[in-house]
Amino acid sequence: MSTSAVRQRPTSTSKQPSQKEEATTASASAPSASRWAVSQTLTSTANLANLLPTGTLLAFQLLTPLFTNNGVCDSVTRLLTLLLLLLLGLSCFLACFTDSVKASDGKVYHGLATPTGLWVFDYPDGSGTGLPKDLRSYKIRPIDWVHSVLSVLVFSAVALRDKNVVSCFYPRPQHETQEVLDIVPVAIGLLCSLLFVVFPTTRHGIGYPLTPSTSSTS
Repeated sequence: MSTSAVRQRPTSTSKQPSQKEEATTASASAPSASRWAVSQTLTSTANLANLLPTGTLLAFQLLTPLFTNNGVCDSVTRLLTLLLLLLLGLSCFLACFTDSVKASDGKVYHGLATPTGLWVFDYPDGSGTGLPKDLRSYKIRPIDWVHSVLSVLVFSAVALRDKNVVSCFYPRPQHETQEVLDIVPVAIGLLCSLLFVVFPTTRHGIGYPLTPSTSSTS
């Protein structure tokens, strides 16, 4: 009795994706989400940094170790440090009311916003013939008061995160005080960053960069 050859039934080459392949596909889309989160974080950080003038931050970094004696304060240095922080905070407040304009000679000049317009204080010609004709658009607006308060709050957060300032005013903080010093500056920075994104500023005063759009509109 002859036996016929049994043909092997062809097997299907298609198969379901394995868990490893699914994980690889999911991880491929993860970098895009992470890059977006990093981009948003950096944007918020940059906006937060714009709230403080660079000159005030530089003065704070240079003078704080000197005034606080590297964090070891007595009654005199503690008072001097407090006066320094108040003056720097006032500088942050007033800097929010400064703005810059581009004159006909191509140079950028700064001024102080007033209820009627912009008072340019560093223009060499007292008549102001080379300045833009309409300076009334630079007058004080309600958003300037918002940014001035945010600027002082951000500076306070930066000061509370400085080890020399903390060691000067709280050389041996209690556990509750240390928790406040750790949480409050971060909360202030986050809140101010969100408010700055919601209410952006258009001024470019002393210590702030002048963008091309501002130059063209000046």
